[in-house]
Amino acid sequence: MSVFCYNFNYSQIYEVGVFIGGSNFIGDVGATNYISPNQPAVGVILKWNRSSRHSYRVSVIYAKLEGIDVKSDDPRRKQRGYSFETNLLEISAGMEFTFFDFDLHTEGKKMTPYLYTGITAANHDNFYFNNGTQTNENTNSWAYGIPMVLGLKTRLTKSFILAIEIGARYTFSDGIDGSIPDNPSLQPNFSFGNINNNDWYTFSGITLTYTFGQNPCYCGYE
Repeated sequence: MSVFCYNFNYSQIYEVGVFIGGSNFIGDVGATNYISPNQPAVGVILKWNRSSRHSYRVSVIYAKLEGIDVKSDDPRRKQRGYSFETNLLEISAGMEFTFFDFDLHTEGKKMTPYLYTGITAANHDNFYFNNGTQTNENTNSWAYGIPMVLGLKTRLTKSFILAIEIGARYTFSDGIDGSIPDNPSLQPNFSFGNINNNDWYTFSGITLTYTFGQNPCYCGYE
């Protein structure tokens, strides 16, 4: 009699790699173009491919954000003339869904669009505008948000996967651009902008990941 042992643990395939691209900000200062990278963004990414259709994903991305009123299409912002530049460190975790099967256990070229969403936590500098000048508070805050990413990925070789993606982050903060100071005592005199619209920022770029781990085991015993 034959006894067969099937290991359906597809969680043994992992990816680790880098993100390289650009960032842009959408808020109360600067232009309001949703996809217009103007500052660099770099990071690392880790995926656990739970199946051929979904993966758990974690990333850490460092970027600069800037807003320049004179680059806006809004004449009121152009006249105001505010500008800022700030550092941002984002940690994101969530799930990636592919439109088509992306089975790394089979041979041949693979390509599929994908969606990613989850949660983000972005650490940023705190500042406010005093007579139109960016004034640092010398503190940092965390802005939590939801990533909405659309991408297209393909397997270059057996071990490397290349992807291009564009991702918007909706945050639950309105203070990344300094329109609301972090210090409550400064808020009555230095807050401005639309308090009903929170801040957004986007990352656009490419990821290159290396796959590793063991294939599923199909073993039989006589």
